Amino acid sequence: MSLNPVYLPNAIPLPIADEELREIVDKSKDWAVMHGAAMRNKNSFCKDAVQIAPFSLIPSCFPRKEFNKAVALQPILNELMHRVAHDQLFLTECLRETIQVDEFTGNLFKIFETVQNEGITQPISLALLRSDLMLETIPTFSCCKQVEINSIASGFGWLGPVSAEIHRFVLHQLGYGDQIVNLPENNALQGLCGGMIEAWKIYGNENAAILFVIEEVTINICDQRFHEFEIYRMSPQTKVVRKTLTEIANKAKLGPNNELIIDGIHMAVVYFRSGYEPEAYPSKKEWDARLLIERSQAIKCPSIQYHLAGTKKVQQALARSGALDMFLTEAKKIEAIKEIFTGLYSLDFDEFGDQAVQMALDEPERFVLKPQREGGGNNIYGMDVKKAMLEMKNSKERTAWILMERIHPPVSKSYIIRPGDKNLPILEDVISELGIYGVVIGDSQKILVNRQVGHMLRTKLSSADEGGVAAGFGALDSPFLIDLD
Repeated sequence: MSLNPVYLPNAIPLPIADEELREIVDKSKDWAVMHGAAMRNKNSFCKDAVQIAPFSLIPSCFPRKEFNKAVALQPILNELMHRVAHDQLFLTECLRETIQVDEFTGNLFKIFETVQNEGITQPISLALLRSDLMLETIPTFSCCKQVEINSIASGFGWLGPVSAEIHRFVLHQLGYGDQIVNLPENNALQGLCGGMIEAWKIYGNENAAILFVIEEVTINICDQRFHEFEIYRMSPQTKVVRKTLTEIANKAKLGPNNELIIDGIHMAVVYFRSGYEPEAYPSKKEWDARLLIERSQAIKCPSIQYHLAGTKKVQQALARSGALDMFLTEAKKIEAIKEIFTGLYSLDFDEFGDQAVQMALDEPERFVLKPQREGGGNNIYGMDVKKAMLEMKNSKERTAWILMERIHPPVSKSYIIRPGDKNLPILEDVISELGIYGVVIGDSQKILVNRQVGHMLRTKLSSADEGGVAAGFGALDSPFLIDLD
């Protein structure tokens, strides 16, 4: 963080008097758990119980202009990611070094190569993307900068919208109901589920189902189940089946035309909520299940090429000079995306990689080290960057990482409500990360669907590095739009 952080205004006057605070905390906790802003307890797991997900009591202010720009940019990012995912040569070149030292990414790439060489069975891909952004304040308050773009298990399609509902309730209860006009409409759940239903219709078998690939133990159950329940609400005839990769390995088979069949049911769409980290593949049979899915007629979300397109190494390659010109033709679109890029550096064994290593050693607190992983808790920050770089600077392992300029977002004041807290929350310094959702459906030749469908906001203590809510670092939030001079 900057020694002199920039503070955003508060949505309402703070602090809140203790008696009023105690009452609104109790009410909002009950509201949250009764409306599905909840998760299972990972430390004392029970299928029959949920607890509140951590949330910010008050919405965090966010510049209206930057929010609107991020929303408008998403269809361009969708188009970019779709074209990247369908460029075999680009993906191969981006990941050439990484797959030699990162076993997980290497295994994904083997599946990619296999299905490319065999011939793609299902040319249509569905992508439910989420572009994560933070406001930058150094050297001056500027536009949003992209933290990453998620192409697999882009979660919080339910927990994002319900966060704003919590805040509408809280603002009304505190006497600021007139301010809820500054909470933007958020239809992420309907938009994401609508994308799955459209893909299901494109598949063209009304008796086929949508398969959710899930973890052995699902902590973020409300977010997942609300997607399933919303699909039922929007399209009651569309069946949803939930299976782990292990169950798929044991039960799935391919039909005569490569239909994906589990327990006699054809799967039209496969939606991965798991499969983005090594723990999802405890043995070879889970990898075989992933390959079976890729070989099938089912429309994948994401397909293996989309999964690889979302890796940090590809994100870094897209930030190189001239890279965007390979995929987008309009200068206006290219410049709009360039504006959100922060410094991203390869650690390959070449002149540029050596320069990046030296930058990290000289000024480690300027950077974040990122591996090819999703799900939170994997990045390296601060002086640990120098330690990690010293350990791997002469090892090929370094090519599995990228170096990213650290973003310095503005600070807000908020109360973070956490499950199990018995004391009144205190007013704390927090920072936020905005996620914008996109839906894109198409094949290598054309895009059939491309739209922005909603947003989410995560907030964490300004002193914290990681911010994932499901991983235990952050809290649910929603943007309260303000106009800055």
